[in-house]
Amino acid sequence: MPARARAIAGFTRRFGQPPQGVAFAPGRVNLIGEHVDYNGGLVLPMPIAAGTWVAYGPGQAGVEALALDFGAAADAFEPGQPVPHRPADWRSYLRGMAAGLAARGLPVAPARLAIAGSIPRGSGLSSSASLCVALGRAFAALAGAEWTATDLALAAQAAEHQWAGVHCGVMDQMAVAAGEPGHALLLDCSNLASRTVALPKDWAVMIVQSGVRRGLVDGHYNARRADCEAAAAALGLPSLREASLSLVEAAGLDPMVRRRARHVVEEIDRTRQAVAAIEAADLPALGRILASSHVSLRDLFEVSVPPVDDLVGVLQRTIGDAGGARMTGGGFGGAVVAVLPAALVSQVQAAVLADYRAPDGAAIQIMIEQTGGQPAGEGQ
Repeated sequence: MPARARAIAGFTRRFGQPPQGVAFAPGRVNLIGEHVDYNGGLVLPMPIAAGTWVAYGPGQAGVEALALDFGAAADAFEPGQPVPHRPADWRSYLRGMAAGLAARGLPVAPARLAIAGSIPRGSGLSSSASLCVALGRAFAALAGAEWTATDLALAAQAAEHQWAGVHCGVMDQMAVAAGEPGHALLLDCSNLASRTVALPKDWAVMIVQSGVRRGLVDGHYNARRADCEAAAAALGLPSLREASLSLVEAAGLDPMVRRRARHVVEEIDRTRQAVAAIEAADLPALGRILASSHVSLRDLFEVSVPPVDDLVGVLQRTIGDAGGARMTGGGFGGAVVAVLPAALVSQVQAAVLADYRAPDGAAIQIMIEQTGGQPAGEGQ
């Protein structure tokens, strides 16, 4: 049963009546700009078709919620007095979102909620940001309010930081809250300025799960952020967004910290180059940029793992010079993203299924995202 239908059915079964409505928020795939959002950099994510649905209705007093993807696990709390749930799980995001909205002056009314999603957990496709923004949209509907995408994104980021213990940037939340289907979102994480970037319709975005489930709260993500903060402090800068490659190389940084800083500075520049390549409909150029990003994430930022590298290799060999592939998300597993001519999709899918095996032997999940611009070559 599709996730939206599961949310409606679960709500009706649990609360004895149909929901008032259903809120949705997509997941996201990041085309390029990895690990630069918390450095105030430029990123280029796009929303995907998979996401989170929250069936909602007014509550009697507090918030009552049902998580259909976790064995119909339940939670209940007073909207104005949520307390952290330990260990961190979906309830942390639920309670954290209510607290984050309240902190921004956005009241949360008593609510009944049933939650279902279609994003593979641990895939690097922002299931947590999707959950938070969908919850925010449900709470807004029940309050009869229209909260801005920025309000929702910042409340969701606060839930990650303060309630789930992940010190993430704001890219995921802004991509989910402000993105448009079929378009990338060029986001400046220093000031949240953004604009959409349409990918040509005869391109395709392919997302392939490596089969290595990743986790951000295990310390890796927070450690990389600490490395970047150490680099910025050593350079006397508020963030690595202000750094140049020549400054990084001349500063006498600890070798590991220097590698982290090099990745960030070069990745911000690659994001600019990627936007230019997309707007010129130059897919081979974009492919080279994506490949360079993966090498940097593997060798300088050290967040890739061998199965992900193998999967990127299969994709790149099959796509050839016509496009490119790289790891996407926080790293240590999760998904790989490729941008390629739509005409090659079947061939590349077949190659992945024939040549790549997940470490645990699980079936390979492949998602094809539609692009929203005009065909390449038209209007250029």
